[in-house]
Amino acid sequence: MFHLEYDVMVVGGGIAGQETSLNLANMGFKVILIEKEPSIGGKMILLSKVFPTLDCASCIATPKMSETMRHENIEVLSYSEVSSIERIDKKFKVKILKKPKFVREDLCTGCQECEANCPVNVEDQFNFGLVGRRAVYIPYSTAIPKTAVIDIDNCILCGACERVCPANAIDFTQEPEYYTLKVKSVVLATGFNLFPARKKPQYGFGMYPNVMDAMEMDRLLSPTRPYNAVIRPLDGKIPENIAYILCTGSRDVSVGNPICSQICCMYSIKQAQLLMGALPLADITIYYIDIRAFGKGFEEFYQQAKDMGVQFIKGKVAKIEEIKESGNLKVRYEDIEGSGGVKEMEHDLVVLSVGMLSNPQITSSFKTEELELDEYFYVKQTDPLINPAKTNLKGIFAAGTATGPKDIPDSILSAGAASAEVAAYIRSLK
Repeated sequence: MFHLEYDVMVVGGGIAGQETSLNLANMGFKVILIEKEPSIGGKMILLSKVFPTLDCASCIATPKMSETMRHENIEVLSYSEVSSIERIDKKFKVKILKKPKFVREDLCTGCQECEANCPVNVEDQFNFGLVGRRAVYIPYSTAIPKTAVIDIDNCILCGACERVCPANAIDFTQEPEYYTLKVKSVVLATGFNLFPARKKPQYGFGMYPNVMDAMEMDRLLSPTRPYNAVIRPLDGKIPENIAYILCTGSRDVSVGNPICSQICCMYSIKQAQLLMGALPLADITIYYIDIRAFGKGFEEFYQQAKDMGVQFIKGKVAKIEEIKESGNLKVRYEDIEGSGGVKEMEHDLVVLSVGMLSNPQITSSFKTEELELDEYFYVKQTDPLINPAKTNLKGIFAAGTATGPKDIPDSILSAGAASAEVAAYIRSLK
């Protein structure tokens, strides 16, 4: 049962939202965390390792997810969305929509018997369509809360899950629930969207099976990966010659995203190093415009990849074409640092290093005020140097990639800044 009043509402259960929630909860503030997916964790929980240390992403994220879920000062409302935010005097009236899971969370034990007996297979969105899932499912093995969800749009109402559930947790009568809460402050930790690689049709994503984006590759390298090995989608072959195309959707005026996403160079180098461990005989080539290794240890990480044998080619890729007989891919690129001119190289798998886009959906929730965005549709920081979490609305703060592209350490730092700002703001109300 949820309370009607909280000190802070945090929107978004990724790494920045969790860090903000934990910081404030540890200061004694009552926090409600709203997450639109069935599980908290955001995109970090889906990753293989983090750069430049190559620490296990899941090993970092899972304990934090568990701590967030169990903290006495934090209420987590998953599979929920913020419908409206209205200022009333010194507080905010917030309306929350909790979508039905058609499974009782208080009874579900996460045993997955329902999943094992469901006859319906659909694409698994958490593995980016690389494998299927059932119409009743737990998002992934480390999901928190670990409760099943029925995808009612694909459910055929056969009752198989209901018959086998040992806890009698299946409930097809569930309907959307609406909560009206009062909070003193709001933190927007709504994260980012991945650039849709289909917006670069010359690269063949969605047309050629052996062109994938970097998030799909990270899933193939993750401890919770869908397959036991890195394989290419067309025929299950283990690739021997893999290419990365950097700046796919970043620094690109033609797709409306002229800014650098800040993470693509380093996550591509991370994946290249992991691939050389997983596939010791594979050749890895990275096509780049510039390598932006600006963080602590990043330049050393880049040089380490070169020493391991990763080939770096400075040049913009113009087009990718499939060779029908083999399914391999012909990459046409401008050779800037070599002999010059337009060249072609053949690879059996191409990975598009897609960048970040803003996620401005939360702006529609503000009914009485307008949240200001910057020219790239990120939440605008009114004082980025002194108060980076501050927005144009009093009592509304932002953390993580809601304000612009960031890597994981910078997202955590921004969460610390947001926590300090919120604490100071709430204390000023007394």
